[in-house]
Amino acid sequence: MAALAGTAGVAGSDSRGGATLEGRAASESFGGAAADGKLGVHSFRLSTLAPQLTTAFGTRTTATVRQFAALRGMSLYKLSIEPGCFREPHWHANADELGYCTAGEVLVTVFSTGNRHDVFRIKAGEMYTVPSGSVHSIENVGASRAELVAAFSHQSPEDFGLSGAVGCMSPSVMGNAWGMDASALAGVTRSTEDVVFGKTDGPAEVPVSAASPNPWKFAIESIPPAIVNEFGSARVARSDVWPALRSQSMYSLRLGGNGMREPHWHPETAEMGYVRAGRSRMTIKSPSAIDTFEIGPGDMYFIPAGYPHHIENLGTDELHFLVFFDRAMPQDVGYTGGIPAFPRRIVAPTLGMTVATLPRYPERTADAMIVEKHNPVDS
Repeated sequence: MAALAGTAGVAGSDSRGGATLEGRAASESFGGAAADGKLGVHSFRLSTLAPQLTTAFGTRTTATVRQFAALRGMSLYKLSIEPGCFREPHWHANADELGYCTAGEVLVTVFSTGNRHDVFRIKAGEMYTVPSGSVHSIENVGASRAELVAAFSHQSPEDFGLSGAVGCMSPSVMGNAWGMDASALAGVTRSTEDVVFGKTDGPAEVPVSAASPNPWKFAIESIPPAIVNEFGSARVARSDVWPALRSQSMYSLRLGGNGMREPHWHPETAEMGYVRAGRSRMTIKSPSAIDTFEIGPGDMYFIPAGYPHHIENLGTDELHFLVFFDRAMPQDVGYTGGIPAFPRRIVAPTLGMTVATLPRYPERTADAMIVEKHNPVDS
C-alpha cells in the first residue's frame, strides 16, 4: 500500500488458568491451504491456523518467522479475550507493538519509562501502540468477546509476562521490594511460565479519563481518508498524524468491487497485510520469481522492501486490508507515475514495442494509487 506521501495447537492450563522459488510460482486457488497455514512464498493462510494458545479466558494465534518463513522485521498476533478477562501485564523486549481492535471494547493500561502511567479505552476500529519494554495489559470491558490484531517490529517478538517475571523471584526478594515479610507472599504462584490470559477478580474500574484522547491511542476509522475516490480509500496511521509511532505504521485500505491498488513498491519499507473482509488477488515479483496468489478474510502476506506488487478486489463486496509497515513514515513508487517519468523512446523498447505501437497511457506526474478495474480478472 502506498505511503501517500504529501497527503493528508491448544495448550493445557495450570492452576491459574494459564497455558503450560525459483522460476514462476504457480497461482494458488482461493481456499486451498495446508492446515499449518502455509500457502505461498509471500502469503500465509492464517485463517486456517488454530490458535497456539487456548484458555477459557482468551486465545492467541501467532504468525512469526516460525510459522511464516518470509517474515523479516515484522510479525502478527491475533488475540481474542472473553468478557471479564484480560491479557496479563506484559512487555516485548525487542519489538514495538501496533494493534487494531476488530471487535469489542478493551481497556489498555501502559506503564512506561519516566513513570508514565496511561489508561485508555479503545473499541472496534481504533488502534493502540506500545513501545518495546513498556509493560501493558488489555482488559475486555465490553459485553462480548474482544478481538485484536497486533503487529510487531520484529519477526520473533520476545514476550515477558508479569506472572513469570514475579514467579521467578523468591518471596524474600519480592518482600524486600515491597517492604514486607516474605511470609506474606507465600501464596504467590512460583512459576516462570506466563499466565498470558486471566479472569479479573472483580468488575472493571474504568476511569472517566479513559475516554479522553491519549498519545498511545488513535481512532483511525474516525478520520477522513488520506486518499479517496469512487474505487476505494485509505486511512493512514503514521507519524505525521500519530506522533507516538516510531518504527511502525498502518493503513486501513478499502477497495470497491471495481477497485485495484496499482502496481507499486516501497523503496525502503517492508509491508505486511491482514485481510479483514473480501477476496483479493496479489502479484509480487522478487528478483527470481513471480508469486501470484489469492487470499481472503483472516489471511496475511509479507512483501520485502522494493518488491513490486498489486492488490486487486476479486469480488463485488468491499475489500478491507490492514496494511502494516516497518517504518513510521512509509514511502512508495507507483507504476502510474513512475513509467511516464521516462521518455517514450525508452519505455517503448523496454516493453518490447515501438513508439508508434506503444499505447497512449496517461502522462501523470504523480501516482494514481487506487485505480478502476477496466478489465476482467485474469484466469
